Parts: sequence; structure tokens; C-alpha cells
Amino acid sequence: QVHFVESGGGLVQPGGSLRLSCAASGSIFSIYAMGWYRQAPGKQRELVAGLTSGGNTNYADSVKGRFTISRDNAKNTVYLQMNSLKPEDTAVYYCNAVIRVRATTNPTNYWGQGTQVTVSS
Repeated sequence: QVHFVESGGGLVQPGGSLRLSCAASGSIFSIYAMGWYRQAPGKQRELVAGLTSGGNTNYADSVKGRFTISRDNAKNTVYLQMNSLKPEDTAVYYCNAVIRVRATTNPTNYWGQGTQVTVSS
């Protein structure tokens, strides 16, 4: 079993900042990519930012220059620093990780429970 603990969401005014964190625990042999997705009401879930075990990052065009993804491999934790937040950033943010739970198993996609981010004055 793999478990995630997400934190850092909340209500913030436009132009403000938030930092999301997601810690993975449980039966983990190795973690490949980790990232953040978001889903706004009535919209499909979309990739916000991703980070491979090799350090390669990719960002949605809408957040480039404002959001930064980082990772603490020793703690199996991924972070998302969100600056200059806009109302259109309002969504439920989900942590995602590709994890191999044993040396003999294939990497599998796992999801956190989600944390609400609301940007409003």
C-alpha cells in the first residue's frame, strides 16, 4: 500500500502565494516521476507540474514563471511553490507519483486525495 499526505492548500488573495507538499509513504521500492495535477469545477484534470527522478521538470504553460516544483528524495516528498496566484488557479490539486512497490513489479501511477486551492479576494 502507498499513502500520500498532502498539505498546504487554502484560501489566498490574488497575487498571493501557497506551498503545497505531498509525502509518500508505505511499500515503496522506488519513485520515478512525481507531480501535481489540478481539476477545476466542470473541467478535466490537467498537469500542472512534473518532476522526474533525474531532475527534469515540465510545467503547464499557464503556470510557467509562477510555480516551481521541487522534490526531497530522502523524504519521498514533492513540493509545489505557487506564487502570483490568480483566480483561475482555483482548483483541487492532486499529488501524483509513479512508484515501484517491489523490485519485481512494474511502476504504477498513484494519486493523493487532493487539496483545495482557492484564489479569491
